[in-house]
Amino acid sequence: GTRRTIAGRLGESYRNAVHVTELMTADAEKLRAAADAADATLDADVSVVDVLLVALSESLSEHPEFNAQYEDDVHRLYEEHNVCVAVDTDQGLLAPVVRDVGERSLASVADERRAVTDRVLAGEHSMADLSGGTITVTNLGPFGVESFDPVINPPQVAILGVNAVAERAVPAADGTVEVRRRLPLNLSFDHRVVDGADAARF
Repeated sequence: GTRRTIAGRLGESYRNAVHVTELMTADAEKLRAAADAADATLDADVSVVDVLLVALSESLSEHPEFNAQYEDDVHRLYEEHNVCVAVDTDQGLLAPVVRDVGERSLASVADERRAVTDRVLAGEHSMADLSGGTITVTNLGPFGVESFDPVINPPQVAILGVNAVAERAVPAADGTVEVRRRLPLNLSFDHRVVDGADAARF
């Protein structure tokens, strides 16, 4: 039954939305440092994904057209940043919601993400855990994936794909070359609602 629901929803998304995916690679050094510092000082188990959710929320504040749903020809923007986090379960891919990320502390985001993830993995989640999301994050980095085209979670208008962090040689400010950790990010969006330049800025 779960697989049938997933198939139906993703099929609907691919038939209806105009999917476009953009890839950008970000410097991951400060992201990793922030996660390490938070994990060491806060009374919470903070991961890179938790820091990324907070950063995503900041971007949604600047680009609210992506914190939205598109249904029945209406582009509906939301104030709360209710971020779905894709979870690989024995029953298939589920996306529980971390609610109101923009109003939570990093520690609270980390605790809530872990709690809803644990409920989904244990099969103890409710429909409320899976409904009301306004954007989705899906992370294939732990599998070593370097790039992929995530499918939008309908009726949302965008999904952020997170890939594996990799060390890359990059130019330094003094003209030399240094090795830094880089994080590739894939943003799939519904081109009916937002344009490529909007996605690039986001």
